[in-house]
Amino acid sequence: MAKKKKDTGSTIAVNKKARFDYFIEEEIEAGIVLTGTEVKSLRQGKGSIGESYASLEGEELFLINSFIPEYSHAGNHLQHEPKRHRKLLLHSKELKKLIGLTQQKGITIIPLKMYFNAKGIAKILIGLAKGKKQVDKRQTIKERDWNRQKQRLMKDI
Repeated sequence: MAKKKKDTGSTIAVNKKARFDYFIEEEIEAGIVLTGTEVKSLRQGKGSIGESYASLEGEELFLINSFIPEYSHAGNHLQHEPKRHRKLLLHSKELKKLIGLTQQKGITIIPLKMYFNAKGIAKILIGLAKGKKQVDKRQTIKERDWNRQKQRLMKDI
């Protein structure tokens, strides 16, 4: 009997620009509080976290400026706001750690990836990040171009 592959879930949205603009120091998985129409819209593969960030408000963490479009098959009275603040769910130990780290100068909490895990639950991967300077961004571009050239050369051999 063949072994079943473990389903790792499906990716909804990736913030590609985050790794270019920031040094990611640590990654933490968090749950998201969503309404029914938001989940249905995400299951269709719609949603964006490109311009979003996470913010601490009191003792809670919120995802701000993420875009989940309205679900097309729901009635008008059931719809959600596309850019509302969404609460992120973390263990209290992780939340206290984030509160301590964000009080340091230059630490930002940014979303890296939104996905459904193997159980079908919507999760978001957030990163503790420090901003890159322009020089660091140019270095990243040089490394990326060099790796592409290296792959082309190895392919020819």
